[in-house]
Amino acid sequence: MDLSKSNKAEIARAVQEKLQDTNIILVGMMGAGKTTIGKALSVLLNKDFVDSDHEIQSRTGVKIPVIFEIEGEVGFRKRESEALVDLVKKRNMVLATGGGAILSQENRKALRKNGVVIYLRASVNDLYRRTRYDKNRPLLQTKNLLERLNDLHAQRDVYYRETAHIIIDSGKQGVRFLIQKLIHKLISLDFQEINRNHCQNNMQTITVDFATVSEKRSYPIYIGYGILDQVDLLLSHIPQMRVAIISNETVAPLYLGALTAALAKKKITVVPIILPDGEVHKNWQTLNVIFDALLKNHCERNTTVIALGGGVIGDLAGFAASTYLRGVPFIQIPTSLLAQVDSSVGGKTGINHTLGKNMIGAFYQPRMVLTDSATLNTLPDRELYAGLAEVIKYGLIRDPEFFDWLERNMRHLIARDPEILNQAIQRSCENKAEIVAADEKEKGVRALLNLGHTFGHAIENGMGYGVWFHGEAVAAGIVMAAELSLRMKLINDADVARIREIFLQAKLPVIAPKMPPEKYLELMALDKKVESGKTRFILLNRIGEAVMRADISSTVLKEIILTCTSHE
Repeated sequence: MDLSKSNKAEIARAVQEKLQDTNIILVGMMGAGKTTIGKALSVLLNKDFVDSDHEIQSRTGVKIPVIFEIEGEVGFRKRESEALVDLVKKRNMVLATGGGAILSQENRKALRKNGVVIYLRASVNDLYRRTRYDKNRPLLQTKNLLERLNDLHAQRDVYYRETAHIIIDSGKQGVRFLIQKLIHKLISLDFQEINRNHCQNNMQTITVDFATVSEKRSYPIYIGYGILDQVDLLLSHIPQMRVAIISNETVAPLYLGALTAALAKKKITVVPIILPDGEVHKNWQTLNVIFDALLKNHCERNTTVIALGGGVIGDLAGFAASTYLRGVPFIQIPTSLLAQVDSSVGGKTGINHTLGKNMIGAFYQPRMVLTDSATLNTLPDRELYAGLAEVIKYGLIRDPEFFDWLERNMRHLIARDPEILNQAIQRSCENKAEIVAADEKEKGVRALLNLGHTFGHAIENGMGYGVWFHGEAVAAGIVMAAELSLRMKLINDADVARIREIFLQAKLPVIAPKMPPEKYLELMALDKKVESGKTRFILLNRIGEAVMRADISSTVLKEIILTCTSHE
C-alpha cells in the first residue's frame, strides 16, 4: 500500500470510515516510537492525539521524574491508572500509553475493551539506541541501561502481546513505512470478531431486587455474547434434574439442540414443547397445548419451565408456569431483542384476547434470565428493528443520556455491532430492573413503561395480531404520544422532531395505520390502564421524563389520530 499524495486522501477516507469513532491505543516499551507514530496516525485518520504521560503531568502540574521522586513507582502507577480510566472514555483518539501501563490487569482490560490496541515492538538493542541519552525516564536512569532494558522487556512483553490486537515491529523502519504497514493491518482487521471476542469474555449480571416488609426476593439477569451453553448458570435455579423447554418452530431448530446437549452433560433431561410461531398463536388454544404436554409427560411442581424464544414464547411459557400445578419454577432465555430488553424482565406473562392484547395473564417472576446476544445474529432485520422501539423507550421515559447515546450509536445497532448491542441491552435491563423493583404489580411508576403502548396495542388489535409487530406498533404509538404531549404543551417541536428521527434511523414506522378514530378510541378503552372509565395516557414532560395523564378529551384524541395516521 503506497501512501503517495495521489491516493493518500482516498486511503485515509477508507480507513476513517471503517474506524469511525474507534480509538487506536499504542502500547510498547519506552523508546518504541508510540508518540511519533501516534501523532502521525492521528493526522492521517483525523483523530485526536493523546499522550497518557502528558495527561498525568497536566493533572499533577509536575513532570514524571518528580512524581517518581516524591511518590515512587507505586504512586505513579496509581496516578496512571486513574488517568487511563478517564482517557479510555473518550472516542475517536489515538492514545499513546506509558511503557508500564500494561502492568495492571485492570488497565489491560480497559485498554483492550475501549479501542484497537497496537503493540509497537522493538528489539532491546533498538530501544537502547533510542533511549541511552534520555534523562526524562526515571526507570532508565541506571549505569547498566542495556541490562535494565532487558529486564523490563522480559517482564512486559507477555503483557503487551496479551493486550494487543495488532503487533508490529518498529525496529529501524521509517515512520512513513510503519504507517503504511499499520494502515494495511487496520483495514484488514475484523472488528466484528474483536467485538465478539470481547463480549464473550465480558458477561454482565444485573440483579432485580424486590423488597417488602415481609420478604426479600431477587433474581439475576445474565447478559453476554455466546453464553447460551453456559448451563452452569442455570443449575442453581433448577431444583429437579428435569426441565420442560418451551420454544417455537423457528427458534427450536437453531438453539434447542445445543441447549439440550449442554444440559444432558449435567444429567438434566429435557421435555421439548414446540409451538407454532407468531403473535396470532398467543391464545388459549396454544396455552392448552403446553398444559397437555406438561401433563402427558408427568411434569411435577419442581419441573422447571424454560422459555426459549421471543416475547410470545416468554409470555406463554410464563403464564403456563404460573398456573400449572399452581406455580412451577420458570426461567427466561430470550432470543429476540424485544424480549431481551423488555418482556423477559419483570414477570408480566399472559395471552391475548380477541378484544384486547395481554388482557389475560399474571405477574410471575422468573428465577433468572439468560440473555445471549449472539442469538440476535439469526434474528430477521424486521424483528431486530422492532426490538429497538423498546430500547428507545427507556431513553424517552427516564434516561436522557441513554437517548443521546442511542442517537449517536443507532447505525451500530442496526449493523448488529455486538459490543454496542450488549451495551444497549444492559442499559435497558438496568432501567427496567429499577422500575420493576420499585413497582412489581404496576400500581404506580411501572405504568410509565407503557409509553406509546395504549396507541400501539390498538394498532396491533385493530390490524390483526401479527400484521404489525409489537415494536412497530409501539414506535408509531410513541410518535402519537409525542404529538399528544406537544398538543398538551409539555414538549416542543424540536423534541418531537428528535423522536421521529430516531425511529426513522431505527427503520421503524412513524405513521400509524389508517383506522377510523372511533375504532382507535374503542380499542384504547380496553387498555389495562383504564381506571374509573378513563383511559390514562403516558406522555412526555421532556425527553427523559414521562408522566401519566387522564384528562384527555375524545376530541383531542381524534385530532391526534387523524394527524398521525396514514391518509392513503
